[in-house]
Amino acid sequence: MKRLLIIGIGAGDPDHLTLQAAKAIAAADVFFIVDKGEVKHDLVQLRQDLIQEHGRAPYRIAEARDPERDRTTPAYAAAVEDWRSRRALACERLIRDELADGETGAFLVWGDPGVYDSTLAIVEQILERGQVVFDYEVIPGISSVSALTARHRTSLTQVGRPVHLTTGRRLAQEGAGADDVVVMLDAHCSFAGLDDFTIYWGAYLGTPDEILVAGPVAEVGDRIRALRAEARERKGWIMDTYLLRRT
Repeated sequence: MKRLLIIGIGAGDPDHLTLQAAKAIAAADVFFIVDKGEVKHDLVQLRQDLIQEHGRAPYRIAEARDPERDRTTPAYAAAVEDWRSRRALACERLIRDELADGETGAFLVWGDPGVYDSTLAIVEQILERGQVVFDYEVIPGISSVSALTARHRTSLTQVGRPVHLTTGRRLAQEGAGADDVVVMLDAHCSFAGLDDFTIYWGAYLGTPDEILVAGPVAEVGDRIRALRAEARERKGWIMDTYLLRRT
């Protein structure tokens, strides 16, 4: 039977790779890379560097182009579901055509596969279609949330207080909803106006382009917006995460 490894590779620093993940990379015969295009070449390059350092020859690399997602439609959930279905078909073709029975294939997933990533859902969708049969294993990684709190030298949790994990889109629609809120990928800086919170913000965590800002939202919000806009203009993409803590 075909075997698949879903390997978390950390938030961007090559040293985030765990010993378990390094061993998993060494066990793979084929690495599957879904290319997001030249603008996000950095994301592919890190994967290729880790494969070169930890992979055990002879191995192969098979690539597919990531489908475009409609980012203009107000029907966000439908657009994501359509994109995910087309991405699943691309990944299914890779597993079907590039991985032989008895071989091990691997997807190297940014951060942790179980935190804000679609790979596990896509793998389950492929299995449900029944066109390809394989077994798979998940290797956890250091998420951007863990990297963020470490870089800011703060704890994710506080005694007796829950933590709410959400997106910038949902934060804008629903508000904070808790005293401690982790927000993933907020294109519109939806923390604006939450002046009773302290923010711990980070972009490109673990990479040479890393940016960190912390302080009361009322004092550092404008600076974060300016830094985020400049960084996205310069690189063409940005991945950011932040923790809001009611003061």
